[in-house]
Amino acid sequence: MSAYTGKDLARAFRGVRSHTIQIANEIPEDKYTATGAPGTKTVAQLLTHIALNGRFPRLIHGNGDKGFAGLDFQALMREMAAEEGTSRNKSEIIAMLQKEGDEFASWLETLSDDFLAQRVPLPGDPPSKTRLEMLLGPKEHEMHHRAQLMLIERQLGITPHLTRARQEQQAAAARSNA
Repeated sequence: MSAYTGKDLARAFRGVRSHTIQIANEIPEDKYTATGAPGTKTVAQLLTHIALNGRFPRLIHGNGDKGFAGLDFQALMREMAAEEGTSRNKSEIIAMLQKEGDEFASWLETLSDDFLAQRVPLPGDPPSKTRLEMLLGPKEHEMHHRAQLMLIERQLGITPHLTRARQEQQAAAARSNA
């Protein structure tokens, strides 16, 4: 048995996605066009990108032993860009985050230890990685973009929920020590 299973991957991913959804709920809909800097994705585009984050790994790891072989990356990137450019309102984006996240996490739960231990050939260096190592990537990728969203929240005058929670814990500790 692996020390980190498909169920562990799913649990961790769900935790990250729940924080992303909280951020999506806290940013006002009229600010979904905001960006962190000129030329970067809008809040809506970032959230859509995050929502779709689990599709790519399912394609790679559902491709049997072929891994990346036979996948048309350019077509996948065009499809992702088109999805990110599709106009959606806040509730539609949040529903997409929930649905896609649930589907990805449910798929992760089904993965066996043997499957996660398999090595997948990669183009370039390193020549291969385990499926487990690769499937940690979507959570890490989402956390990267969630950090961008938290900076945008700051620019909009919103204190991110994780910061508020930490501040509340510190205030409670200070009160109990007084």
